[in-house]
Amino acid sequence: MNEITDASATTPAAAAVALRGIVRRFPGIVALGGVDFDLAWGEIHALLGENGAGKSTLMKVLAGMLQPHEGSLRVGGEVVRLRSPRAAIARGVGMVHQHFMLVPSLSVTENVVLGLSRPRWLLDLERAAGRIEELGRQVGLTVDPGARVADLSVGEQQRVEILKVLYRGARILLLDEPTAVLAPGEVEDLFDSLRRMAREGRAVVLITHKLDEVMAIADRCTVLHRGRCTALARPTGGTTAAEVARWMMGGADGEAPASAVDGVTPAPPQPPPAAHRGEAHPVPALEVEDLRAAREDGTPGLRGITLRVAPGEVLGVAGVSGNGQSELADAIAGLRPRSGGVIRFEGRPVDGLGVAERLGLGLAYVPEDRGGVGSAGSLSLVDNVALRGYRHPPVRRGPWLRWGAARRQAETCLRDHDVVHAHAAQRADQLSGGNLQKLILGRELGCNPRILVAAQPTRGLDLTATAAVDRSIRDERARGTAVLLISEDLDELERLADRVVVLYRGRVAGEVPGGTLDREQLGRWMTGAGDGGAP
Repeated sequence: MNEITDASATTPAAAAVALRGIVRRFPGIVALGGVDFDLAWGEIHALLGENGAGKSTLMKVLAGMLQPHEGSLRVGGEVVRLRSPRAAIARGVGMVHQHFMLVPSLSVTENVVLGLSRPRWLLDLERAAGRIEELGRQVGLTVDPGARVADLSVGEQQRVEILKVLYRGARILLLDEPTAVLAPGEVEDLFDSLRRMAREGRAVVLITHKLDEVMAIADRCTVLHRGRCTALARPTGGTTAAEVARWMMGGADGEAPASAVDGVTPAPPQPPPAAHRGEAHPVPALEVEDLRAAREDGTPGLRGITLRVAPGEVLGVAGVSGNGQSELADAIAGLRPRSGGVIRFEGRPVDGLGVAERLGLGLAYVPEDRGGVGSAGSLSLVDNVALRGYRHPPVRRGPWLRWGAARRQAETCLRDHDVVHAHAAQRADQLSGGNLQKLILGRELGCNPRILVAAQPTRGLDLTATAAVDRSIRDERARGTAVLLISEDLDELERLADRVVVLYRGRVAGEVPGGTLDREQLGRWMTGAGDGGAP
């Protein structure tokens, strides 16, 4: 490792964070190629970029999870080396990850104090609970310290994650896609809390792909492209979403020609053609009737779901995470046993069929858990693409697997879906989350499905990849595929869905036509406040 050099003489001494020339390499790829980043006290700073641009890597360097090979770090004006997350939190830097790191069976207070360095017998849980209540009031993140985490909503669990780092004294917060699992009302509540923290002098970094959020809350933005900075600390007040999109595509200071971002911004919602609303198809391609299934802990996950998706139709499923979406997708794919009801593919009951048999009937499945269910992290990219069709030509010939054909198939998938990778023999768990998602989607669409179940297909994807997914789903609809699109992103559902249903506590709380959505009504259904909310 090269010696970490001192920061530039131009670094503002009063800055919360000043990173200069940060370099971080991985086998076969330079993730960060000399990146600068500034963060001021009292500001909310958005960090943007395409998948694989280096955003998460840069924040992991600042959070002490990764060590830079070159460059310098200043926190509060002082040059530091953060060798671990504990060292970072000691300097007031705390990271809140997109995927929560909570123990469901423990209380809020127990989760907050879990991992503190002080001996267990010195912990005063009653005093800690009082401190948590005080912090919650100060920053607008109130939550019951005695509540069991498993009983909290997703928005409340996120509050606990933020309170964990605040409790440890963090004044610099790094938030990775914090709105990905929140209902519209919860997003506004979170933004109110972040603004309050900034007014009190804390500094916040917001990693997001949603340009409307950037313009709504961020004071400045920094954009990365392929490990390099294309826009450093630009004020959002004088910036347009089109400029940010150009920077994300590699154009410095908005100078890229307009053609560089043609087709990047997802198309606005359009009224679906009548033929796509299912009137001309008396037999649904996908039908679930009174479907019931349990969660992993045995509690009810689905409490009698009935849905029908016609050929050439996109049915959107909205809802706050944990209200039955995962159980619905897994039950249709054959990964979760049903406790009641019927699932039919093109009129045929499939309840006794396994996963492979359902795939053979024309089902394609893009699961929400891309790492644990959608891929095998320890296998190569070639192997992961071949998992879908290794039983059939051209990969299989008689009893033999043809690895040359498998490699060509994988290379086509990687190229056509713009998966950023070092080589085809690379392990799948070495891809960024967005690139892994593109790999899985490309693999599934390569089988020419008749039914596509896609759960959170654009979560963590950049503008370019999101637009590509949108085009793929529209293309599938145009060729007659029935699409069940499960998403917590209302913009995505508004762009793509012919109809949208909302799940709440394992039941359908309501249904609206696609196109322009009544977000206030959807928000009421999603939080159980609507007339159709399940008890």
